[in-house]
Amino acid sequence: MADVDERPPGPLAQTGVVVTRPANQAAHLSALLEAAGARVFRFPAIAIVPPRDTDRLEAVLDRLPQFQIAVFVSANAVDWGERYLDMFGGLPASLKVAAVGRGTASALQERGLAPDLVPADRYDSEALLALPEFQESAVSGQRVLILRGEGGRELLADTLYARGAEVEYAEVYRRVRPGIDPGKLLEPLAKGEVDVIIVTSGEGLRNLLDMVGEAGEMPTILPRRSSRPLVARCGWQWLWIRAPQAAFRRRKERFDRGGREQVGEHTRDRHFRVW
Repeated sequence: MADVDERPPGPLAQTGVVVTRPANQAAHLSALLEAAGARVFRFPAIAIVPPRDTDRLEAVLDRLPQFQIAVFVSANAVDWGERYLDMFGGLPASLKVAAVGRGTASALQERGLAPDLVPADRYDSEALLALPEFQESAVSGQRVLILRGEGGRELLADTLYARGAEVEYAEVYRRVRPGIDPGKLLEPLAKGEVDVIIVTSGEGLRNLLDMVGEAGEMPTILPRRSSRPLVARCGWQWLWIRAPQAAFRRRKERFDRGGREQVGEHTRDRHFRVW
């Protein structure tokens, strides 16, 4: 007689969740959601492609030995940066390496690069800028290279510049709207099979709206409060959660240990908290 799985259904059982991360980055979060019982629909709202101006990028990387600090702002910056850095012999041993968050740090470690500077709690530019090594007394006069995608937030560079650092960008990739069939999401939306959408950036949210339009009252999990106005304008509800992948992982671990089945709660300001 086959063994019967007597475990209770996961905390997200019967919940339809849309994951909009780029196709090459959706697997881990999707697996966590599925392990919690969710039915996952993968609908990438962003595609990662090479930068437009590789000549400019290569000109910056040719001067790598002149920099004291290299900041990687995302796992994509690590992945795509490696492709170009290898052409110039990799990162100089004298260069301090900083990672904005844990995922970026892990991507570096997977490539044999142990980051020197990583925020301990929050995983954003503000947390990185709070480190002692990025205060004016430490960073003034230093040359800092920020590896990122085309565009993006200017806070990191602007703050470091204000603190006396010389800052340049190495834009190693760009984000575009993928050529995906909107019907792959419109169909489950029309059938009422989608309960929540996870969006990991404001750009992804804009692409999503361009591709599928407004979907009525749809709870949307966001990584930053800054995307809230865009969600409000399209009439969706908004739920805010910092580092959703890490939060779902922690929640699953507690559930697997027999913890509470309650997944979260809506607070008065409509944040979504996950235990």
